[in-house]
Amino acid sequence: MNASNAPAVETIAVPGLAAPAEIAVDAWGIAHIRAAGEDDLFFLQGFNAARDRLWQIDLWRKRGLGLLAADFGPGYLAQDRAARLFLYRGDMAAEWACYGPRARAVCEAFVAGINAFVALTEREPARLPPEFVEMGTRPQRWQAEDVVRIRSHGLTRNALSEVLRAVVTARAGAEVDLLRKGIDPPVAAEPADGIDLAAFTPEMLDVFRLATATVTFSRDRLAATLDQAWAWTKVNDLGDVIRDAEFHGSNNWAVHGDLTDTGRPILASDPHRSHAIPSLRYIVHLTAPGLDLIGAGEPSAPGISLGHNGTAAFGITIFGADQEDVMVYETQGDAYRYGDGFEPMRVLTETFEVKGCERQELALKFTRHGPVIHEDSARGLALALRSVWWEPGSAAYMASLASMRATSFAEFRAAMRSWGAPSTNHVYADVKGHIAWTPAGYAPIRPNWTGLLPVPGDGRFEWAGFLDQSEMPELVDPPQGFVATANEMNLPPDWDHDARRIGHEWVDGSRAGRIREALGETRPHDLAESRALQTDAVSLPARRILAAVSGHDLGPARAVFAGWDCRLDADSAPAALFELWWTKHLKPALLETACPDPNTRKLLLPGDVDTLVPLVERPGLLPDRDGLVRRTIAAAYDDAAARLGPDPSAWRWGDLHHGYFEHALSPVRSDRAFDVGPLPKGGSASTPMHAGYRPSDFRVIAGASVRLVMDVGDWDRSVCINAPGQSGDPRSPHYGDLAELWARGDYVPLSYSAQAVQAVTKTLIRVFPG
Repeated sequence: MNASNAPAVETIAVPGLAAPAEIAVDAWGIAHIRAAGEDDLFFLQGFNAARDRLWQIDLWRKRGLGLLAADFGPGYLAQDRAARLFLYRGDMAAEWACYGPRARAVCEAFVAGINAFVALTEREPARLPPEFVEMGTRPQRWQAEDVVRIRSHGLTRNALSEVLRAVVTARAGAEVDLLRKGIDPPVAAEPADGIDLAAFTPEMLDVFRLATATVTFSRDRLAATLDQAWAWTKVNDLGDVIRDAEFHGSNNWAVHGDLTDTGRPILASDPHRSHAIPSLRYIVHLTAPGLDLIGAGEPSAPGISLGHNGTAAFGITIFGADQEDVMVYETQGDAYRYGDGFEPMRVLTETFEVKGCERQELALKFTRHGPVIHEDSARGLALALRSVWWEPGSAAYMASLASMRATSFAEFRAAMRSWGAPSTNHVYADVKGHIAWTPAGYAPIRPNWTGLLPVPGDGRFEWAGFLDQSEMPELVDPPQGFVATANEMNLPPDWDHDARRIGHEWVDGSRAGRIREALGETRPHDLAESRALQTDAVSLPARRILAAVSGHDLGPARAVFAGWDCRLDADSAPAALFELWWTKHLKPALLETACPDPNTRKLLLPGDVDTLVPLVERPGLLPDRDGLVRRTIAAAYDDAAARLGPDPSAWRWGDLHHGYFEHALSPVRSDRAFDVGPLPKGGSASTPMHAGYRPSDFRVIAGASVRLVMDVGDWDRSVCINAPGQSGDPRSPHYGDLAELWARGDYVPLSYSAQAVQAVTKTLIRVFPG
């Protein structure tokens, strides 16, 4: 590298480091960390995570441990209590053992690095992110246990759906509930003896929703007094919660070298979660003797969960194992019926610091199945949540500490035995040319019920352990030449669901169908094809619906749709019209026809695509389907004209549908300087480029922020993106620099070799023992 291209150099003395090391930050904010040993490597991963994401990870820790009220006041006390109900409180020795022999040492090194950066901000206050200054708070020190005891940020399922199924079924019937969430494979959701479905309300899960919610800020909440603390038990509208849960998905695939232009496998992975600033995930490169990893993980945890190690590449999506049950109890005071008698709840009294107030002592109650999340003493009724979270080994993605080291599928598969949560589809590819798929995660064995509705907690409905990983399916080097998943029901056709029941609720098959269609068509496949597929905006629901109504009188809309390829591109006029029709007019009309009661109908949103689309395709399923189509498309056309102007040729989907990354503090700031956007965006929740939006304003609220496409063997050809940027510090040039690239569907290099990293390094941070 010549002098004109030499990186800026910073030197930092860091107490706790054993030997000199370096953090090379490239042009796109990706940190390439090189250390003399593993302990120093994970120490520096924690130090670097705090350097780039200190506000984010500090808030994550305080939310998860129930420490928000100490910083932000009584408006956060209810959320703190809810969070503490969901902490892992089991055997820590068993917990650490699940993640491999060095898991505890890795986490201890990682949090020591975080704490070292916190100490550095105390010596050099200018390094403290501005959010702390604005809120008058300080980052706290971490313990290794903090990384694994917090479970409530992870993804498990299906407690919310169980209660909603009970409510909707009681009010409108089981057939209507299928419009909310289909059941696959089909099975009757029959209430157990002693369960009255009419007794359930959505509010019964307020504590659960509060415990798993992100941290929100408003002036009223920050100003709340102690006597107002329990007014802040709802932080999200129920509809937003349901949409948010439904939009959590992902895509991944691995293509065998027989189908690629180079003869090497290609592996692509793009996990989908709620959009935020900073991004949920962080791309990092970790190099020490015997270990050379690059990929994405969560900044609050060591290692990576998707990426490669120079020999094998790996990617994840959510797999639909049912990992939760709502248990219902008959109670007498703080005792609940179990077996032939009553068993006392375990009651813990914990202390909560509250800003500006005296410490508060609050009770937490637990049954043998889990935390008590709802009580009605007048009716002698209580609900508790049973979840895999209370089992050792269920800290989200922590089993990656073992799987990220695997250099063969046999090693990778063995690491999956201890993968607890979330339940995930793993795709794998290695330099020997092998590709594979296997799901992993604790899947409870329910001997006598389906898991689709709440059940009595009196002992009649108990888990009989978990399916062993050896019982899970797998595909290795399949004849079709690729493996791919997108959260669809992907158990093999001959799977015995009665003998090995895993789950009945999955994400609609639109993304998976389009991905398989594209992979099956493309010969040979190359990196550009995988990039294009990750950002593909073809809507199979649009294709199906327009095919079903092709002979109908669509009025002026027919000309708009003429010749359309059903791509929801940002600059597409038919995409704008179709999504307006589907979201604002056709889907609401379908739901209203099936469920006239508006209070029940709102519980069905966003609606199950795999159940709703056939209502349009099959005329006999609805009264006057043809009239409904004519009325709604005419209304949608008028709606588009009102929103986008009278000339259809000027309509653009991206003028409605936009990416926007809102900082958590924006509602209480005087400006929006910490936000990034709006950015015109194509796609929807049903396209491979997942861009799930809220119907109120079409803002994209979920989808892929991180995308990786990896050339397995020629690693420097791999590419990635992380939106809106790598850094969480608003002062950093890497805070929002990737957002426009992301919105356009573009990528940056995922540099791996020492030479490639050196060529793109812009800042070199040299660290040495203090």
